[in-house]
Amino acid sequence: MKILVLGASQGTGAEAVRAALARGHDVTAFARSPDKLVLENSRLTRLKGDFHSRESVDGAVGGHGAVIVTASATSLKGFKADPTYFSRGTGYAIEAMKKHGVRRLVVLSALGAGESRKLANFIFDKLFISFILKAPYEDHERQEKLVKDSGLDWVIARPGRLTNGPARKKYVKRSEIVPVPMSISRADVADFLVESAEVDTWVCQAVQLGG
Repeated sequence: MKILVLGASQGTGAEAVRAALARGHDVTAFARSPDKLVLENSRLTRLKGDFHSRESVDGAVGGHGAVIVTASATSLKGFKADPTYFSRGTGYAIEAMKKHGVRRLVVLSALGAGESRKLANFIFDKLFISFILKAPYEDHERQEKLVKDSGLDWVIARPGRLTNGPARKKYVKRSEIVPVPMSISRADVADFLVESAEVDTWVCQAVQLGG
């Protein structure tokens, strides 16, 4: 399969590129600075682009079998400048996918978004979701609604606190609103994102992840 990763230069996006290549896929790594991705592979194409440009995203989507959205601002200042960081770019991706006939959409959200907020403890809910990370969480809500209303074969991934480290592939994944471990490595999240592009198991489900 040919997979497009939007937001691929670092973090979970870079891990998703590595995971997809390791599983034998051809990968297009889309980012403002794709050269930051320290990786060499004959099946890897780097594509410089802007997640917040409709034309840029549209030009990237065609010819792919799946799109994985991992793009995120690098700091909270980014959300002050653009409180629709997640939702606007994801909206452009959905438009382009419908135009080019690409069905599978996998989107990185966060544990605590949507109905999974019920799983947040009092401190995390009041301090982070409602205060420190209020802008990102509000936009994850907008992003998830766009995805669910898209009519595409979508999957939403909701990991807990992201950590570094290798993929252990022993993480918990639940579509039900039940407790999962509150942290997980980026590499394990990437493993799930790529799996969701490959199989139908999680289509039209939001999945809580922890490991």
